[in-house]
Amino acid sequence: MSVRLLEEMSTPALDALDRARTVVVLTVSPLEEHGPHLPVGVDAIAARHFAEALSERLTAARPGWTALLAPTLPLGSFTFEAVGTVSVRQRVVRDAVVDYGRSFARAGFRYILVANGHGGPGHLTALEEASAIVSRRHRVTMASLSGHLAWQFLRGRYVEKIAAALGRPLSDDERKAFSEDAHGGWWETSLMLLIRPDLVDPSYRTLPPARYSLPERAVPNFPAAQRRSGLRGPPGAGRSGVRQGRLRSLDGRDDADGGRTARRPHPSQRRAFAVLHASVLQDGFLADRHRHRRHRARRGGRSDPRRPRPDPDG
Repeated sequence: MSVRLLEEMSTPALDALDRARTVVVLTVSPLEEHGPHLPVGVDAIAARHFAEALSERLTAARPGWTALLAPTLPLGSFTFEAVGTVSVRQRVVRDAVVDYGRSFARAGFRYILVANGHGGPGHLTALEEASAIVSRRHRVTMASLSGHLAWQFLRGRYVEKIAAALGRPLSDDERKAFSEDAHGGWWETSLMLLIRPDLVDPSYRTLPPARYSLPERAVPNFPAAQRRSGLRGPPGAGRSGVRQGRLRSLDGRDDADGGRTARRPHPSQRRAFAVLHASVLQDGFLADRHRHRRHRARRGGRSDPRRPRPDPDG
């Protein structure tokens, strides 16, 4: 297994990497409010965790390959405005990711993956556009995985995979919590309890669910417009949801002491989230993307032969 950190390597060492057997993983996520119980770096921390899990999974499945982890870019658009949130224009996010991808492509790297932990529609679009621009202009494979994953996740496509990783079926309450969750709720709270429990305020156990109607969600920055925190979902479900079952040991805590003993889990213990994220990327998304590219190739490289797609870069 070979997972390397870009910032720790010299130029000669980077140049010596086999370009045909190296995948660059770039993490791009903003600093954003996530309720009163989570830090503003949730998206970036989660994205880095996903990037590391993906890199470990890919290099284990492909002996001789190297995963090159680039430093996290704390950039993101379509965020909830609050103290600590740094909102960047969508075009700026796209252009920054294009510049990074172009630099890697010009250095000869052929495979570039973008990891992300933020679900803002404009942010996802920026990452998708940047990946498409770099792939087209430099004849490399650059892919942003999070848009597909987020859509499938919110549609409940991974519920059974989560249950399988936990080793037990989800309760009705947990399934309801899953359907209501979107931002700073049970999923992100549980993930942070797994990878950085020291950053989760204990008040999450007593926070009430934050629910918004469709008209309420149509208002820009809708939590602030209603003088509420950026929470959307039931964070308290983190106590009875994902953390139960096998994740009792995965998050490095023993519920017998009320969760007071916090320690970071060994990488080998992060199986549930690695299964949920990395295997889906390999077995689902990449296969779908390959079929999509073959389909486009048969139609002359256009998704609709009657209407050429405009260049996102103007």
